[in-house]
Amino acid sequence: MSSSHFPLYNDQGGAEAAVEAGQETTPTSSSTGASFGLFSADFKKNDDLKEMLESNKESLKLEAMKRIVGLIAKGRNASDLFPAVVKNVASKNIELKKLVYVYLVRYAEEQQDLALLSISTFQRALKDPNQFIRASALRVLSSIRVPIIVPIMMLAIKEAAADLSPYVRKTSAHAIQKLYSLDPDQKEQLIEVIEKLLKDKSTLVAGSVVMAFEEVCPDRIDLIHKNYRKLCNLLVDVEEWGQVVIISMLTRYARTQFTSPWKEGTVFDENNEKAFYDSDSEEKKGQTDAKPYIMDPDHRLLLRNTKPLLQSRNTAVVMSVAQLYWHLAPKHEVNVVTKSLVRLLRSHREVQYVVLQNIATMSIQRKGLFEPFLKSFYVRSTDASHIKTLKLEILTNLANEANISIILREFQTYVKSQDKAFAAATIQAIGRCATNISEVTDTCLNGLVLLLSNRDEIVVAESVVVIKKLLQTQPSQHSEIIKHMAKLFDNITVPMARASILWLIGEYCERVPKIAPDVLRKMAKTFTTEEDIVKLQTVNLAAKLYLTNSKQTKLLTQYILNLGKYDQNYDIRDRTRFIRQLIVPSEKSGSLNKYARRILLAPKPAPVLESSFKDRDRYQLGTLSHSLNIKATGYQELVDWPAVAPDQSVRNVEVIEPVQEWVPLAGKVKQPKSDDKFYSDDEDEKDEEGSDSSGSDDDSSTSSSEDYNLNSTTVSNMNVNLCTESGSESEEESSEESEKTSSDSGKSSSGSEESSSESESEQKKKKKTKKVLLKKSKPTAADRYSKIPSVCQTLKASFFFPVNSVCPDVVTTPAFGPVKTHELLHHMTGKGLSAKYHFPRQPCLYQPSMVAVQVILSNSSDHSLEEIHIGDRNPASLNIHCFNTIERLEPEASVTVSMGIDFSDSTQAANFQLCTKDDQFNVSIQPAVGELLMPSTMTEQDFCKEQGKLLGMNETLATVTMATANASSQAINTQVLSVANVGVVSSSHNSLHRFAGRTVSSGALVLVSLELKESSTALLTINTEKSVMASMLLRDLKQALSQA
Repeated sequence: MSSSHFPLYNDQGGAEAAVEAGQETTPTSSSTGASFGLFSADFKKNDDLKEMLESNKESLKLEAMKRIVGLIAKGRNASDLFPAVVKNVASKNIELKKLVYVYLVRYAEEQQDLALLSISTFQRALKDPNQFIRASALRVLSSIRVPIIVPIMMLAIKEAAADLSPYVRKTSAHAIQKLYSLDPDQKEQLIEVIEKLLKDKSTLVAGSVVMAFEEVCPDRIDLIHKNYRKLCNLLVDVEEWGQVVIISMLTRYARTQFTSPWKEGTVFDENNEKAFYDSDSEEKKGQTDAKPYIMDPDHRLLLRNTKPLLQSRNTAVVMSVAQLYWHLAPKHEVNVVTKSLVRLLRSHREVQYVVLQNIATMSIQRKGLFEPFLKSFYVRSTDASHIKTLKLEILTNLANEANISIILREFQTYVKSQDKAFAAATIQAIGRCATNISEVTDTCLNGLVLLLSNRDEIVVAESVVVIKKLLQTQPSQHSEIIKHMAKLFDNITVPMARASILWLIGEYCERVPKIAPDVLRKMAKTFTTEEDIVKLQTVNLAAKLYLTNSKQTKLLTQYILNLGKYDQNYDIRDRTRFIRQLIVPSEKSGSLNKYARRILLAPKPAPVLESSFKDRDRYQLGTLSHSLNIKATGYQELVDWPAVAPDQSVRNVEVIEPVQEWVPLAGKVKQPKSDDKFYSDDEDEKDEEGSDSSGSDDDSSTSSSEDYNLNSTTVSNMNVNLCTESGSESEEESSEESEKTSSDSGKSSSGSEESSSESESEQKKKKKTKKVLLKKSKPTAADRYSKIPSVCQTLKASFFFPVNSVCPDVVTTPAFGPVKTHELLHHMTGKGLSAKYHFPRQPCLYQPSMVAVQVILSNSSDHSLEEIHIGDRNPASLNIHCFNTIERLEPEASVTVSMGIDFSDSTQAANFQLCTKDDQFNVSIQPAVGELLMPSTMTEQDFCKEQGKLLGMNETLATVTMATANASSQAINTQVLSVANVGVVSSSHNSLHRFAGRTVSSGALVLVSLELKESSTALLTINTEKSVMASMLLRDLKQALSQA
């Protein structure tokens, strides 16, 4: 039969694929014969793909590579195409090059010689403008497992670690692990790269570099110190598998750096339970020398930042956080993980299995954790056998006097299950419950006795075994049960059950003196047909009866011993000889038979029915070792808590302050040292002399006259602040303010001192700029913009509202100095253009209904950016006053611009495009609800009058638990003003604080009152027609006042 009869059976589908590719070329005679058949020769395999790869058309090559990658995805072997594929590694088509690199990563290790021929191409690709090509080239290079290219790989990794693209830096972290496995001698150099990458602030890199750290140098804890807080803060934004790795590493780190929150005598101790890792000696020591436990702030930071991850959709992340809380958190805080773990039980059975294993271990130590979720562990008919067994284990662990009746009722149903192994496991669980809870021992025994009449042999056998163990705890009270089991003996055929009954009758033969000899008589008849385990117990029964009732059983015992003497099993023969010498006196036995009764009838300790998960707590939860209950390769044990906490200052990071050119020294303003100065040296010197000698009164009057002479064109041109001395200083000032505000939260006094010093320096800077303006015939945009604060302070309220406005009491100056800067556009996303924005809390110059926004644009690229402007808006009806187009922004330069946005009293984000000459970037500005207000001044009487008009549906209130640091009036004012742009209303009562403001867009009145109560509580009330704004403002104020 010709092989051409089977064209559809070709592995690679050559004929059909040629049609899919558009049949650019017609098949040759060599590709129509045997190569298309089922029995084609190996050298003809994939010929069509090779022809397509060698074609001159990019479309054919791309189609071939797609099919090849598809073959790899299906598990097919495509290694014979390596020479044809590697030729296309230098292709200029980006899509084709990506697919080639995917193929090379898969087969570079197998075809090392051919891959080495293209190594120069890979090195060139490391400089490619496309970040994906650079990353793919490094991935292929690290996949070539040849020691000779180790130096090249090391150099490539170091260069990639400093790449601008976080994706390439992430790939370099992956390559570190490959290089380390190839050549461990490079460890020291790789540690240097890891140390550098650990400082990376990109969330894309964090998980990968921590994985490299765990592989290369997990013992170098010192590398983590400076990056600990950063990793904790980045954790929420890292990709899911990176979160798992980081949490695992931080768990080990925390166990070496913080003291135990589980010590006896601390406020965290629950129910006097001994701590998980504490010994008895440590317990006694803690009782005599108990010290109050204060949790390290970094310890609390880790717990606080991992808690939100319990809501993750990735089950591995949830499990990682659960084990972190189990091993690190105070006992009373561990219960936060229970709901999340129970939620995972709705997932796939593989996930259920792992989670249930961990819950089983946790439920042994802390029964109270999962008791409220008892019904979640009920067995379902659709559960797999291993899931059923684990749920049964957990139910048994959770059993106590309160819920035992519910659990036993559930167990009664399980015993009737068609899964016989599960039914047997249920009977064992009943036995454990009877042992652990003495109140239900009799109930369980009676239930097990009823099961002895079950038709299923396995159920009966398991019942007998469990009854045997229970009877050992109190045999004197249960002789009737032994008699009942002896009566059922003939009907029981399972060897283990028969052996258990024989052991019970022999152990307690004196309590059933009439039944025991009869059972032995029956066993003598069937001895030769019994299983080995039954024969051994029959010999034991005969020996015990010989010692206690020799008159009736002497002949029977000799008969059974003679049968055993010639049994085929050597264990039985040995046991028979031993028993004969032990119980039957003779010259050879010596004095051994004197101790026969003490040996055979000695009291035996009752067996302890324990959970199979009792000893698994020695392994870290969530690990492979815990799942297998053996130490797996690569497992790193958790160390015990240190007795004394190491120095916590090692985690302090020095904050590098920006260069403070604007700080006045000895009455002079320090100029930035740059070659391209805005003013000449002579002018600088004159300015300094002038600023020293001139008076503040003259300056202010000059400023005032200049401000009022500005026409409308000048005001509209005040948007742009070019990268001059004033521009760079204002940027540094705002960034430094935001840093200090975030780092020194709670220190209101120091913050006010800093803001006052900054305002003084800003005034001196303005004086200097104005003097230069007098000399210059044509002032720049930067100089004009520097006077905007003066304009804002001198303009009247009527400028911002119409004459018929209902807002005559608006305060035009900002009520709170420090502002928080938000990121608008990251420099990686913006291709070098970065943008930050903040709300200056000053009236908008353009429209009274707009909120003023200041944006700082920076160019961090190595080339100039042109025509920076605002593009399309979403929605199109969004009312934005745009800044004028910035014609050119030099590298490393910054510019500050002003915008006005009408948010319509809503916190919905304003979406628009920030455009350059070549690119468009979608950005959004979202205001906090407090930034939609402007301060309003009124008397206490007017406040009460207006408040009386805004009751009922217009009133929102809540009780706030005040932080200790917010007890003073100054602290309360600071916290309220930090949240909302409102004015302070004087109050005649010290315990009552009032604030007033109006919404920017509609002018609706917003009244805030805070009445201090006893025991650090306060009543927070907000009166306004804007009920949605009220609830959001209430939430923000409540959070600010309750936190220090």
